[in-house]
Amino acid sequence: MFIEQFGNYLKYEKRYSGHTISAYIRDLEQFDSFLSLRETAFSSAKYPDVRAWIVELMEYSDARTINRKLSTLRSFYKFLNRENLLDENPVLRVKALKIPKHLPVVVQEDKLNSLLDSSDIFTEDFSGIRNKMVVELLFGTGMRLSELIAVKEGDVNYYEQNIRIMGKRGKERIVPVNSSLLKLIRQYIQEKRAQQFGNDSVALIVTDEGKMAYPSLIYRIVKKYLSFITTAGKRSPHVLRHSFATSLLNNGADLNAIKELLGHASLAATQVYTHNSVERLKSIYKQAHPKA
Repeated sequence: MFIEQFGNYLKYEKRYSGHTISAYIRDLEQFDSFLSLRETAFSSAKYPDVRAWIVELMEYSDARTINRKLSTLRSFYKFLNRENLLDENPVLRVKALKIPKHLPVVVQEDKLNSLLDSSDIFTEDFSGIRNKMVVELLFGTGMRLSELIAVKEGDVNYYEQNIRIMGKRGKERIVPVNSSLLKLIRQYIQEKRAQQFGNDSVALIVTDEGKMAYPSLIYRIVKKYLSFITTAGKRSPHVLRHSFATSLLNNGADLNAIKELLGHASLAATQVYTHNSVERLKSIYKQAHPKA
């Protein structure tokens, strides 16, 4: 009952996406199963129960995953307390685990430009034009994977040279796009029309069969083409988002402007890219300064 009430709260009040809500529910169901083995329930869980769960999770989960599950519990019990469904909060004294700091993985700007300017990597058929547009959109706008899939043809404003992106929690933002990317989008849509898929889908990016794109398709596209220019183990759509932000920062963009373009809720999330910029400066210094 508690889980269902919390799910409704996330859906109707917080307006979280279905994917996010499912992740919250899975965490709570996992904790509920753990409590069942200890012959207790949400309503009677105590601090030692939460600590014991963390100890168990540490056997097969990393610190970031465990902290996310703890965040779920905090939100859950805070909700139950606020709604006067429970008086106890077993998570109050629990501290988050320390997470090792890792710099975002990025691909160098010149390598990405070389890939996108290449005349022999992307084919000239529908799938080739679509694939190039996918990479260009991710690197050119910094949008998230889920945002990319949700883009509709009508979200592209050719006159104002921008694209409307629906971000997390239904927050909309407008991101400028360059003329060469707009030209590529036009070319793609013309090719899309020529395919005569026979549906009225307004989604911008579609499969070879004309259906709305899905996450694993985008992952495959990005991984395939990034493999031409990098040997980094991580070659995901989010790497292109990181590369977008880092390129802007390296070329003098204001951090607050980058925050707005990325759709971050706070500046703290954007500041991680300053570390990449500092590392780049250190590298240049070591190469160029005689006393380095």
